[in-house]
Amino acid sequence: MKFFKLAGLSLVAGVAALGMDMSNGQFTSGALAQDTAVTLDQVLNAVRRERTEVSQENRDREAQFLRERNQQQSALNRVKAQVAAAEAESTRLEGVMDANKLVIEALDEELADKQGEFQELFGAARSAAADLNAQVTRSIISTQFPGRSETLVELAQTKKLPSEDQLRDLWDIMIQQIAEQAKTTTFQTRVVLANGETADETVTRIGPFVAFSGGKYLTYSDGRLKFLARQPASDITGAASKVERATGDGFVRGAVDPSLGQLLDLSVSAPTVTERIDQGRFIGKVILVAAAVGMLIGIYKWVTLTMLAGAVRSQVRRKKPSKSNPLGRVMLAYENTQSNDVETVSLKLDDAILKELPRLESGLNLVKVLAATAPLLGLLGTVIGMINTFQAITLFGTGDPQIMASGISEALVTTVLGLIAAIPLLLLHSFAAGASKRVSQILEEQAAGIIAEHAESGRA
Repeated sequence: MKFFKLAGLSLVAGVAALGMDMSNGQFTSGALAQDTAVTLDQVLNAVRRERTEVSQENRDREAQFLRERNQQQSALNRVKAQVAAAEAESTRLEGVMDANKLVIEALDEELADKQGEFQELFGAARSAAADLNAQVTRSIISTQFPGRSETLVELAQTKKLPSEDQLRDLWDIMIQQIAEQAKTTTFQTRVVLANGETADETVTRIGPFVAFSGGKYLTYSDGRLKFLARQPASDITGAASKVERATGDGFVRGAVDPSLGQLLDLSVSAPTVTERIDQGRFIGKVILVAAAVGMLIGIYKWVTLTMLAGAVRSQVRRKKPSKSNPLGRVMLAYENTQSNDVETVSLKLDDAILKELPRLESGLNLVKVLAATAPLLGLLGTVIGMINTFQAITLFGTGDPQIMASGISEALVTTVLGLIAAIPLLLLHSFAAGASKRVSQILEEQAAGIIAEHAESGRA
């Protein structure tokens, strides 16, 4: 089968090579046989060449693989040798370290024997230096006397016996710290301004308690003085200004922080009134608006009714009626009906009084409603704040109280705002309603007197 396949291929190649004689439509048999034989030889030679090339390529690949394998084995041997050498060096160094530990322990024992009682003494000195350094580092006094911590740190961390100079420095710094705690001093130093830049400022220091410049308090942290982000109340800053301007004998009242700055930091972080109101969110603002509207109406009604009561009392003393006050209008109504009988006059006066009452009581019901609504709005804000608190607890747990602080602040602030709004509104409503009742009572009394006089005059 292979022979016939090769022959067929050769015949096809021969036909393609020789072509066809289109003039007579026949092939030449001798040429065809010769071309067929040549083509088979070519195929055979091509197959042999290809086999030779493939064999050579395989041998080259095998040789390359062997070379790479030998190189990798050599590299592996070198690495193993390095690891063995490192392990041997490590073992040697561990032995050296153990030997050095023994030597160090022996030297420490020898040093302890030679130091004797001085070791306990200098241990106390190092401990005192560490404690004093912790105090000096946090003290405002260090801004006036910088560089004291370096000496104390060196003494506290020394591994040998302190020198006489170091002990004297410890004594001097300790006495200086004690003496400066009782002084009020003014000095120049670098201060961090509000914009983050530093500048030389004149600073007044009261012991280790407070420091201020230009009537503004300073805080001490990271070895630097800087102005508080928010100053205390005006009376405290005013006292600081008085201390700065004080001269001569006598004394000046000032404010100090006995906690060495902690109270000032707390006063800065404490929220202002505006921030408290903002914690109430939308409900708190609604309560404030309701309180403002109610107070405006209540004050207006109270003032107008008080003035109206004065005008009515003035009308009582006058016989001539005036249209500018309710009593005068009631008296005018009587003058228009004084020719009638007593019952008609009584009905006319009652009608005149009833016309005056709506004017007297207008707006009072609104004040009363707002006074009753404000605590309910505060309760609503409290419920909403507690819901937010429980949602925060559900999401984040109770590990961080600051997460719950927002909801708790909303709950408490709205309750406070509701009570603050309700109390003055109730008082204003009471005062205004009392003034209205006094006016209506005067009208009724005068109307009863007018009717009585009319009845007496009728009988006469």
